[in-house]
Amino acid sequence: MICLRLFFTFLKIGAVSFGGGYGMISLIREEVLSHGWLTEEQLLRFIAVSESTPGPIAVNMATFIGSSQAGFAGALISTFGVVLPSFIIILLISALLKKVMKYAGVQAALNGIRPVITGLILGTALILLLSSAANIKTIHDSVLLDWKAGAILVILFIASTGYYKFRKKTFSPILLLLLSGIMGVLFFLFE
Repeated sequence: MICLRLFFTFLKIGAVSFGGGYGMISLIREEVLSHGWLTEEQLLRFIAVSESTPGPIAVNMATFIGSSQAGFAGALISTFGVVLPSFIIILLISALLKKVMKYAGVQAALNGIRPVITGLILGTALILLLSSAANIKTIHDSVLLDWKAGAILVILFIASTGYYKFRKKTFSPILLLLLSGIMGVLFFLFE
């Protein structure tokens, strides 16, 4: 039964999500918390691990969440559910792309979807920031700043902007992840 719920939940997420994995995070968060599959803290850890491992974040999250709920079968069925809609849509689009893109309505719809995706990504980033750095999970929670998370955020911001200022290149996301992982070990392991 849990495998069917996982499949249909991630099928729904995959079918209605636009903007890639980051656009899906808010939907995954809503579904996972409403089903009670993970706590907010566990979800934040899954997002961090999904971001740190190779592959699309939404696929990684579906795999990890499915695995946490139903083992290997849950991981397989959740991953299949989240990628199936994209696979079907890409097959259809690739067959019809040249014919469909010439219509102004299609271009207008895509232009209308773009700002919503940006808003979803920014909203999710704000929720994750408030949840991890200020320990705010609901509107009624009081602010409890986590100085360690804030320090890591400030150090990474200074490192990436300083690097860009002097080298005129963006700091490698891989190096940012490694640096944040090292600081996380230093700050949180030795409490």
